[in-house]
Amino acid sequence: MALVAVLGTFTTVLLVLVAVLSTADERREVRLALRSLDDYDLPVDVRQREMLKPLRERLVLPVAARLARLSGRFTPAGYTTAVRDKLVKAGSPAGLDPDRFLALKVLGAVSGPVWVWFAFGPAALGGFYGIVVTALLWGIAFAGPDVWVKRRIEARQKEIATRLPDILDLLVISVEAGLGFEQAVSRTVAAVPGALADELGRMLQETRVGSTRAEALRALDARTDVPELRSFILAMLQADTFGVSIGRMLRAQADEMRIRRRQRAQEAAQKAPVKMLFPLIFCIFPSLFTVILGPAVLQIMKSGLA
Repeated sequence: MALVAVLGTFTTVLLVLVAVLSTADERREVRLALRSLDDYDLPVDVRQREMLKPLRERLVLPVAARLARLSGRFTPAGYTTAVRDKLVKAGSPAGLDPDRFLALKVLGAVSGPVWVWFAFGPAALGGFYGIVVTALLWGIAFAGPDVWVKRRIEARQKEIATRLPDILDLLVISVEAGLGFEQAVSRTVAAVPGALADELGRMLQETRVGSTRAEALRALDARTDVPELRSFILAMLQADTFGVSIGRMLRAQADEMRIRRRQRAQEAAQKAPVKMLFPLIFCIFPSLFTVILGPAVLQIMKSGLA
């Protein structure tokens, strides 16, 4: 009987899920069909047309825009430009622009009462611990967007610096095979996907719409801010200025970048013992001392009591 009940419950839940999903699909198809009619300028009720839009467009985006306008009144001069530059270096994350970033900062700044309610309400904390938890959560909510963007920038810069020697090797092979620099970059971008390939592809698009190679390379340096890539860009600009062979310059740059990558790996390996020092002192050593010295301390305490 228990097995029959379980099977019946599972079948009922499955049928309910199928019905809900089918209804959602039908609504989605109707919504897409009605949106396709906008090109014909049919007389549709304004409210119905607005209700056909996703919740993100009807509620989230207007609230974010108003918060961004509110934060713009209190932000220092140049802060929005700095945020825009950071987002560009982070790879322009989808769905995040300076206005939405500022809206997140405003939400984090005004979220203090929410954390106070959480710490002293559902979390049932009080006194000093409640204040500490409230301050910690408030700080995370306010500084969280900055920390996330910074970590994304560092990860992207590390990826670009790591993949640069391989990209240069492919460029050397392509240029020595008889291709021009732009054609070699185009082939390399198609063969090796990644952050650096995306930036090189954008550089090619800028040259195709009218920018000079020097301007596109300088824009690439401004978008990435990677020392290794900056060295390669400066070498390219000097090669264009003085007429140096691009193939020879690319081979020299590939060798230099490979050496830099090896040195960076050795530096990270030498930093590992220093980074392991704090976990050893505060986590592992106390446990070892407890296991080793604990029985002796207990024996001494028993002897003293006797």
